[in-house]
Amino acid sequence: MIRGVAAGLLGLALASSAAGQQRALPTGSVFAGADPAAMVEGGRVFLYPTSGRGRLHSWSSTDLRSWAEGPALVRLADIRWIPTRERRQLWAPHMTAANGRYYFYYSVGPQEPYPAKIGVAVCDTPAGPCRDSGRPLLDGADSDDFRAKRPGGCSDDMRPTGSGRYGFEAIDPMVFVDPRSGRRLLYAGGSNGSTLRVFELGPDMVTIARELPVDQPPCFTEGAWMHERGSVYYLSYSSGHWDRSDYSVRYATAPSPTGPWTYRGAILRSGGGYKGPGHHSFFADPRTGATVMAYHRWEGQAGDGPYRGVRRQVALAPVRYLADGTIEPVELGR
Repeated sequence: MIRGVAAGLLGLALASSAAGQQRALPTGSVFAGADPAAMVEGGRVFLYPTSGRGRLHSWSSTDLRSWAEGPALVRLADIRWIPTRERRQLWAPHMTAANGRYYFYYSVGPQEPYPAKIGVAVCDTPAGPCRDSGRPLLDGADSDDFRAKRPGGCSDDMRPTGSGRYGFEAIDPMVFVDPRSGRRLLYAGGSNGSTLRVFELGPDMVTIARELPVDQPPCFTEGAWMHERGSVYYLSYSSGHWDRSDYSVRYATAPSPTGPWTYRGAILRSGGGYKGPGHHSFFADPRTGATVMAYHRWEGQAGDGPYRGVRRQVALAPVRYLADGTIEPVELGR
């Protein structure tokens, strides 16, 4: 069984994704956007992307081919705790269910000249309406130096590094409910500092109870996603530059949701005419239980970047687990 916030809370069992269980997914992109976070409820898949329009909303589908855009869940202009001078962009949201309600986490960035922040709104349904909690959940300013950079570079033979503090960018929230302990864990961290931090949320889901120590997984940049399958915890994340061809999805496994990590390498890279795939999420196809990855990519771009002037596109890919529990790399354009 695979468990993650998109499925574990809603009782959807994610079976092993053998080819015979997968229904054909759309080969093209499904809508314009980036950073899609998935949630499944009532036979409907909800994706929550970055839209770049000063608001965040959902797209939903029952067949993974026809997608309907929902109303705004959060508007930048309506978040009163953000000072006017810091009202910049909303990014990379995540929705989860708890306490009979829905909690919508979102990023306020970029990092400079002011530290990024993570907020949370409380919603009646996965499609809203939502009411902001009225205060930031996490502020990048609590880092010793939020501008300090973790040493760059990435190779497939890298090993986890210690939890020593570098700069921290408070973006890219993801909430995972541990099926063993019941703890509700917030994963966060972006490219300014490229530092992953993990926090246990309070019972109300809008406060932090404590921070948990965690080693830094190799090649981590941003966009963490956690799920559990067969007593193995899978931490996947984006690596590289968001607007270049080196952007990719990598992962590590562990016996617990905070490590120690065994690095497994890349599962999604540029290829087949698509560039910079990343900032993904996993969910169960409600029709079959097969595992699917939602991610974004650049289309129609030449060279290694940086890419400008076009919007990223959200796409879907089947996820296949091998006999040893590792994930088969996805070949774009296959």
